[in-house]
Amino acid sequence: MHFLDFKHAYVLSLRNYWTAPFILCKNFNKMKRLSVLPQGYLLLMTCLLMALEAVPIDIDKTKVKAEGHVEGEKVENPDTGLYYDEYLRQVIDVLETDKHFREKLQTADIEEIKSGKLSRELDLVSHHVRTRLDELKRQEVARLRMLIKAKMDSVQDTGIDHQALLKQFEHLNHQNPDTFEPKDLDMLIKAATSDLENYDKTRHEEFKKYEMMKEHERREYLKTLDEEKRKREESKFEEMKKKHGDHPKVHHPGSKDQLKEVWEEADGLDPNEFDPKTFFKLHDVNNDGFLDEQELEALFTKELEKVYDPKNEEDDMVEMEEERLRMREHVMNEVDINKDRLVTLEEFLRATEKKEFLEPDSWETLDQQQLFTEDELKEFENHISQQEDELRKKAEELQKQKEELQRQHDQLQAQKQELQQVVKQMEQKKLQQGNPPAGPGGELKIQPPGEHKAGDAPQHPVGGDQPLPPGHVQEPAVRTDQVHP
Repeated sequence: MHFLDFKHAYVLSLRNYWTAPFILCKNFNKMKRLSVLPQGYLLLMTCLLMALEAVPIDIDKTKVKAEGHVEGEKVENPDTGLYYDEYLRQVIDVLETDKHFREKLQTADIEEIKSGKLSRELDLVSHHVRTRLDELKRQEVARLRMLIKAKMDSVQDTGIDHQALLKQFEHLNHQNPDTFEPKDLDMLIKAATSDLENYDKTRHEEFKKYEMMKEHERREYLKTLDEEKRKREESKFEEMKKKHGDHPKVHHPGSKDQLKEVWEEADGLDPNEFDPKTFFKLHDVNNDGFLDEQELEALFTKELEKVYDPKNEEDDMVEMEEERLRMREHVMNEVDINKDRLVTLEEFLRATEKKEFLEPDSWETLDQQQLFTEDELKEFENHISQQEDELRKKAEELQKQKEELQRQHDQLQAQKQELQQVVKQMEQKKLQQGNPPAGPGGELKIQPPGEHKAGDAPQHPVGGDQPLPPGHVQEPAVRTDQVHP
């Protein structure tokens, strides 16, 4: 794969997976605590990544109030990036309509949700909710079967065992493809929790591959150049690295200096009047009483702008998103005491009392770290080489198949022409022997008696000199001068 294609695909994947809005069981825990909000938002409250607008200088920070939600307003959730994202959303929407299930959710804790205890409450939901869930599951099973068939068709496989292949999907019970049961809800919760909790790890691995691919492409390109051009490229590369590393100091994420900079430059407030409680309320943009991962990541924009500029050739925006992820992970590890991926006001204020908040260590950006070793790069290149060899072999096989099909086609064309020539010769022989020619379907062209074309006079009139067939008696000719009595 060309580097630009790889980069484009990776950026698209980040955009799709960039703001995973909820880890299902975590948000169930979060939503159950939001009993003061309208019931319509108890099960489906997500965090919107909003642009921070400047706050007037004369704001009374002691009277910061949460803006109320507009009644009936539809909150659009960012895509989780899961391949069953739509199914997950639809199930949540349907369960949200059941009053009994919603009440049970408000009293459940995170362990009850993760253990599957909450899933057993599905037996008590209303009939129309169960019917709708059954329909959603049948649609999802049909979608997965269609995906399986499309995949198998692409490799020309036959005899597809859909039931066996459905086992690879862990977000539903494949043994019962028709009805939505408590086991389905349990599997959906556990699958979404596991997939989204592993998201950060997967994203780091993909970024590492991205960086190794960049270096691999660069080295391969240098091999195509002569000595003089190669030296120029190497010099340009080192110059761009130096230029990228020449940036203002990046504050330690979550430190007082970093938050005060946001307070002053983004919020427009006096840095000497920095107040952690007010800061928390200002940046809890959806006013749910928590700072979630997306709201935290928004706090690092000012720091990231010191290092990355999309207008600069030396600055890679994919690296910027990786840096943002590292900052968010660090703050979560330091502040999120109960590890529910949500920061409460109490957790936030407790973090501001630590020594690390006032006197943090220096923060090393990506350009100051070794992202991979030479051995890892060599292993990655070997893997790429193996893939290229496999693709080359497949291409050669396809070329041979193409040539064989072309040979068979040419052979059939030659046989067709030979048969046409033989048929033509046979028709000519029939005409020479006086037999009627064959029609398009091989039938003889025989004309009915008495229907001779113009000029087609009988060759042997009665009384001629030609002999008659055996057994045929010629009648005497009638004389015209004989008078009848």
